[in-house]
Amino acid sequence: MKILIIEDENLAAKRLITLIKTHLPEAQIFGNLDTITSSVDWLQSNPEPDLIFLDIQLADGISFEIFDKVKVRAPIIFCTAYDQYAIKAFKLNSIDYLLKPIDPDELQQAIAKFKAGKKETVFSIDQIRNLLQPAHKTYKSRFLVKQGERIQTVDVQEIAFFFSEDKVSLLQTRQGKKYVIDYTLDEVEDMLDPGSFFRLNRKYITSVSAIKEVFTYSNSRLKIHLENSTDNDILVSREKTGPFKNWLGQ
Repeated sequence: MKILIIEDENLAAKRLITLIKTHLPEAQIFGNLDTITSSVDWLQSNPEPDLIFLDIQLADGISFEIFDKVKVRAPIIFCTAYDQYAIKAFKLNSIDYLLKPIDPDELQQAIAKFKAGKKETVFSIDQIRNLLQPAHKTYKSRFLVKQGERIQTVDVQEIAFFFSEDKVSLLQTRQGKKYVIDYTLDEVEDMLDPGSFFRLNRKYITSVSAIKEVFTYSNSRLKIHLENSTDNDILVSREKTGPFKNWLGQ
C-alpha cells in the first residue's frame, strides 16, 4: 500500500506518519509534500497512491488547486483545522477527514473506513471547497497582553507584525513595543483577517502597513524589511512569492 502525505507543517506531518505506521505498518509512505506545486509534480510523475492524506492550507495556497491541475482518483482523508460544522457535514456524507490536532482514535476510524472500501465521496471538489468556506467568519479585533502585573489590550489596528523568537510568540505595535502572546503563530494566523495580514514564513506574520521595503532575492524569493524590525533576513519563499504579491497589490 502506498500513502502520500501532503502537509505543510513538518511537525504535524511527522506525527501523522508515526500514527499511520501504528495502524498500517506495511504501508510505503511518500512525502511529506508541502506545496501545491510539489504535489502536482509528484502526482504527474508517479503512479497514483492508494490513499492521500491532504492538508487544506498549504504553503502556497489552498490544496484544492491541485485538482484543477491534475486528475486524482485516489481516496482522500482531509487534514483540516476548519470549523467543525463543515466537518460534521463531511461525516454525514461519508467524507473522511482529520481535525487538527489529529486525534489517534479519529485516525483509526478513518483508516478503518478506508479499509472497508468506503472511498467514494458524494461531493465534487468544488462542493467541498464551498462547504469549507466559513459563512460569516469573524476575526480577532484585539489581543490581551501582559506587562508586569498589568493586563491590557492591543487593538489589531495597532499591530505591525507578529513573530516568534526562542519558541515564544510576540506581537509588535506600530510604535515598536513588543508583547508576549499566549498563541502560536499558526493560531494567530487563523484569527486574523487575511486581507490585512500575511504569513511571510514560519516566523513572521505582517500587516501591509509594516512593510517598509521589498527586494528580489536569490532562487526567486523576496526579502522583506519591516518597520522597526532589526531582522534583516526576513524571506518569502518562492512558493509564497506569487500569493504575497497578489496580497500586497490587492
